[in-house]
Amino acid sequence: MLFFWFQQDALSLHWGALLLAAILVSGVYLDARLGEPSKFHPLVGFGRWSGVLERALNRLPGAPGYILGAIAVVVALSPLVLIIGLLQASASLSLMSACLLQLVILYLCIGWHSLQEHVSDVWRSLATDDLPAAREELGKIVSRNTQVLDADEVAQASIESTLENSSDALFATLFWFLIGGAEAALLHRWVNTLDAMWGYRTERHFYFGWAAARLDDAMAWLPARLTALSFVFAAGEHRQKALDCWKTQAKYCDSPNGGVVMTAGAGALNRKLSQRADYQGTIKQKPVMGSGMPAGVDDIPRAIRLVKQALLIQLSLMVFCCLSLHYVTGVM
Repeated sequence: MLFFWFQQDALSLHWGALLLAAILVSGVYLDARLGEPSKFHPLVGFGRWSGVLERALNRLPGAPGYILGAIAVVVALSPLVLIIGLLQASASLSLMSACLLQLVILYLCIGWHSLQEHVSDVWRSLATDDLPAAREELGKIVSRNTQVLDADEVAQASIESTLENSSDALFATLFWFLIGGAEAALLHRWVNTLDAMWGYRTERHFYFGWAAARLDDAMAWLPARLTALSFVFAAGEHRQKALDCWKTQAKYCDSPNGGVVMTAGAGALNRKLSQRADYQGTIKQKPVMGSGMPAGVDDIPRAIRLVKQALLIQLSLMVFCCLSLHYVTGVM
């Protein structure tokens, strides 16, 4: 959105910066108070659309998987053209309608409230020694087989998911909205959804999901590092540990972006994360992330608080930048 306002005159930039700050804060507030829509969510609809495309295009005879996957990504994202047209039409009607539509799309793109609820359900089940229920709740937010995990591993997996998914569902969404408005935020969330559906290193998706995975890696690269930096600043007395874990452990993680976020977050909590992961029947021991004692049930609320503190840091900086731009353009 800043890109749009920088193309306008000084007066538009002056008030646009103020409106941008208001929309960012309002979007986070709406997600915190309302959560996700109960009946229909655009990301769910997009997921169904993407599933239809995958079944239609994947493994077509005579075409390389890489090419089919790239074509599928382009086709899957094509509805964004309609969204952009709708945003432009609303802007031509009135500033109020444009801002409201931007706010609604931002609210729908933020997924922090939902993630927090799911993780809290895991914590409550573990706190009452209901391991089967905790495994079931964890299965709603991770793709691995949760039935082989013990209580500590379930707790660590939920903490890991809290840290990693907060970068995608919250921080990266705010970053891309700040840069390119609702269009960019929606593009990021759709690309992230495609990666979640197609980005597996399985026989079916190894080649087909390559384009979606690489595009998601590119869009998440900078937001992930800003998220890790926010965890470092929110770490308090463990700030140096968070930074050291990021510098020394992230390179051993499979994900170039998730590893950065999880190692910094685990270091900020001064807890170790390491569990078995069952992907498609293959048991894999994940690398150790963090420091101190192994994470347990009581560390799940601490991970949620860490994300909230990092959110306060990032949102405050974004609002400060917007207000500074508002002030500077006002005296020009």
